Amino acid sequence: MGKNNTSQEKFKSKIGGQALIEGIMMLGPTTGAMACRLPDGTIDLETWEENNGKNAPWYKKTPLVRGCTNFVTSLVKGYKYMMKSAEKQIPEDEEEEKDKKDKKKAGTETAAEAVTEAAEAVTADAEGADAAASKKKEGSAFDIFMYIGIFVGVAIAIGLFVFLPKWLVGLIPAVKEHRILRSLLEGIVKIVLFVLYMYLVSLTKDIRRQYMYHGAEHKTIACHEAELPLTVENVRRQTRFHKRCGTSFIFIVLIISILVMCLVPFTVTWQRIVASLALLPVVVGLSYECIRLAGNNDNLFTRILSAPGLAMQRITTREPDDSMIEIAIAAMKPCIPEDKEEDRW
Repeated sequence: MGKNNTSQEKFKSKIGGQALIEGIMMLGPTTGAMACRLPDGTIDLETWEENNGKNAPWYKKTPLVRGCTNFVTSLVKGYKYMMKSAEKQIPEDEEEEKDKKDKKKAGTETAAEAVTEAAEAVTADAEGADAAASKKKEGSAFDIFMYIGIFVGVAIAIGLFVFLPKWLVGLIPAVKEHRILRSLLEGIVKIVLFVLYMYLVSLTKDIRRQYMYHGAEHKTIACHEAELPLTVENVRRQTRFHKRCGTSFIFIVLIISILVMCLVPFTVTWQRIVASLALLPVVVGLSYECIRLAGNNDNLFTRILSAPGLAMQRITTREPDDSMIEIAIAAMKPCIPEDKEEDRW
């Protein structure tokens, strides 16, 4: 866990988060928040309403179903606020200059222009019906660009972690007709690709900083679960590893996918790819229930289940500096509900 880290968990919180570009997003039972460090050194904070508490809709509470819906909504929100945090790192004078250059360009709007106009729509103080209509139009352009980005990202992930492992293992004649052995080898290839990918991206400066913010997010949640005041000093002492982290969830998805694919009778590569995609909601739903089980219990089985994800967090989290911890605290505070029972995992 780290020599200087301690864990004094007294309850399990529903609040979860995500590291952004120079910022952190937190999602609580009734409130979501995004805190970012602006180029001038100040902290920018945005909050919005959430419905993850006792009045949450049935699809957020029904076992198996909630895993799929929470995964999709987290994906969309995560990408949306990642884009917004990136926009906040553009100084205003540079943004204005960029807008002037964009307006000189002829032809159809590019994706980069759509992002710029969307950022203006979010930050502009629009007045009157014309301004409101313009803001709505630009917001729609941002949404379109966002969903295109999500689609491309999902397509790349499917190609890398679904198609490629099955295709590579399918090239080995000795295992083509042995579905259980083939499923195990496909799973091993997926895990190796995932670990290698996460390690390689961690070598870049920007991703290293994002992993530091990830560590700040975990430490702040740990401090909250230890029922200590949210101060930089208290947060700094906490562990940066958390059993209910998204990294742990992905590892459980990989493990569950191996077990599920062992039951699939197909041995032809394209058939196995189609079956894997069709069974993805089942895999995600089962994985979510497993991570809830691991998060709520501490026994030999759950420790074994959590071990790969916790080990992976040695790559995906880094020790943050105090300025990053300040961002995490700023994002966390608005998300803590007055009723503690609403916050229990």
